Amino acid sequence: MKQSIKYTLFSLLVAMSLISCNSGESLQTYFVDNQEKADFVTADIPTSIVALDEAALTDEQKEAYKSVQRLNFLGFKASETNMTTYNAELAKVKAILSNVKYTELMEFRDSGMTFVISYLGDDDSAEEVIVFGSSKEMGFGVVRILGDNMRPEQIGALASAVQNTNFEDSEQLKDIVNFFK
Repeated sequence: MKQSIKYTLFSLLVAMSLISCNSGESLQTYFVDNQEKADFVTADIPTSIVALDEAALTDEQKEAYKSVQRLNFLGFKASETNMTTYNAELAKVKAILSNVKYTELMEFRDSGMTFVISYLGDDDSAEEVIVFGSSKEMGFGVVRILGDNMRPEQIGALASAVQNTNFEDSEQLKDIVNFFK
């Protein structure tokens, strides 16, 4: 009888461990797995490169901007010859972002691309904010925004300020923009 209880408890512990493990691919793992593959481009972008005119920002936008520490970018450039790969990779990213741990903040369209801004965390603090943009003509790009004490509603307000920013002065950001041209 004691052996049966021990076996049952051990089995229950193992089952709970397996259930609690996330067997799905994470966005971070996807970045690492694809950073050196053909058709992909990656960049780690310090916030000092994304120099916004703080005088033009609201207090909420300034606080959000200061909470951001680093941005990681992964892009896939679509072409006529890689549409099968593009569709497969796009499906992988969408599957990762459809996980319930990501909360969608907003979705919008601009210049023929669809953008989705999501975050990982709770309503009070985002551990990571994700900006995902895609277009069959250009490809897709994912930006992981990492920082401290990021609040989702502030990031949404900051996103609107970033839409009006000219990044042509930054060589690293210019390379990313040109990647999709």
